[in-house]
Amino acid sequence: MDQEFSPSSAPVRGRIAWYAIAIFLSSACLMVLEIAAARLLAPYIGVSLYSWTAIIGVVLGGLSLGNWLGGVWADRGGTEHSAGLVLGAGAISCIGILLLLTLIAPPLQRSELGLLTVSFLFVAALFFLPAMLLGVVTPLLTTLALRLDTRTGHIVGMMHALAALGSIVGTFATGYLFIQYFGTNAVLIGTSGVLGLLALAYLLHGRWTLLGLAVLAVAITGWTQARGGFLQPCDRESNYFCIRIVDMSGEVPHGRARGMVLDHLLHGISHETRPDLLIAPYTHLMDELIAVHLGDRQQPPAFFFAGGGSYTQPRAVQARYPNARIVVVELDPQVTAVAQSELYFEPGDVRIIHSDARRVLQRVHDQSFDVIVGDVFHDIAVPYHLVTREYAELVKSRLAPDGLYTLNVVDVYPDPKLVKSMLKTLRQVFGEVRVWIEDLTSQDSRVTYVISAGDTHTAPVRLRAMRGPRREWRDVTISLAKQGTPLSALPLLTDDHVPVERLLSRLIFTELGR
Repeated sequence: MDQEFSPSSAPVRGRIAWYAIAIFLSSACLMVLEIAAARLLAPYIGVSLYSWTAIIGVVLGGLSLGNWLGGVWADRGGTEHSAGLVLGAGAISCIGILLLLTLIAPPLQRSELGLLTVSFLFVAALFFLPAMLLGVVTPLLTTLALRLDTRTGHIVGMMHALAALGSIVGTFATGYLFIQYFGTNAVLIGTSGVLGLLALAYLLHGRWTLLGLAVLAVAITGWTQARGGFLQPCDRESNYFCIRIVDMSGEVPHGRARGMVLDHLLHGISHETRPDLLIAPYTHLMDELIAVHLGDRQQPPAFFFAGGGSYTQPRAVQARYPNARIVVVELDPQVTAVAQSELYFEPGDVRIIHSDARRVLQRVHDQSFDVIVGDVFHDIAVPYHLVTREYAELVKSRLAPDGLYTLNVVDVYPDPKLVKSMLKTLRQVFGEVRVWIEDLTSQDSRVTYVISAGDTHTAPVRLRAMRGPRREWRDVTISLAKQGTPLSALPLLTDDHVPVERLLSRLIFTELGR
């Protein structure tokens, strides 16, 4: 029947255009899934180079297999009905992602597998099949178009260009608009709907196939609903984080407290009536270091916070130093909004800038600060550009002559290679660099370290809390330098070379990272 049309006839052009639209939309849908994958999995495995590597690798693997199968199917008699079947199966698989997540998340979360392995298993289980199914569409419909038009180069080039353009549109639309305005679950459901409508158009004359797909879709949807797969895990979803607020009143001696969870990590706890009460040990330690450093000075101090997060520390500074000049640079405006609406933070005179901390520090060349606080590390996701020698030099240039730079970072104990590389790097810039932890342990463990840097030595080797919960911290700088990997064998961190994942490999490849 196809041979009855000439390439220039209206019916042929219409069918080829319809194939082109399907290729464009299916390619866009694939990239929607790829971008949404990172946000969907963030509450379980966080967001890191390794999670993105797993997502990109698995999607490309599924796409490659789908392309091969689509080409073979086309050569063996694939038709428009075949394309409709694949698109329908792809629509169902998008809903199946939410179902499978409820089935595989509990056992994977309980397992002792390393973060790298868990990341790959999550992505492979959820996204390989949809990527493979959508990969079938382009070669199958391109071959069908070539049966109608003998201009091989024209057809192949056009279909590949539309597939690439669809991928571009899907990427930008999802990253810039869809997730922030609709949420990840809605994006997956919407993608399923688009693919379902495409399948319906190709299966208008395949009643039994349509009926079978409809029954399967209803069954998968019902099962997903029964398992709570459509429930939104986030109170608010931004372009950066899945944000949740949890009640933490049981963690405080009296009164009410709330915590902010960003993706899968509790980022901070704020007490309703005691802004100066810092529950997390590392924030408490940073506060005590600041208090020792500032001493009894009479002039109102100036603070720069790289990272706002739950705004627990800026809120404590507001309470303790009422006339302080405070600048907070937070990348995500949604985090700030939630801190104000849910975590008792009232900005007052605090200057809040929604941007990257390094960019802002470069701009405020006419200001100096008594204290610069770095709270930008999200679990094991480390902003590379904020740990380098060049950044340290920028920080020092914005500090007062006797200023203090303090930051926190997650690493292993007793041989934290990233912390030791940061120690080595900061020593190139500051006269005094010290590493602190709350407890020493004889077993390998995951620890939140606090690093302080400046040109003056103020805090004692053992620091006892002067306010808040009774705690004690130790300066472990010398012991860390003497044990495990020598500092000389570790890299100096520069803008040109920041091997963070290699230095954190024990957190990434073992259960310590989880």
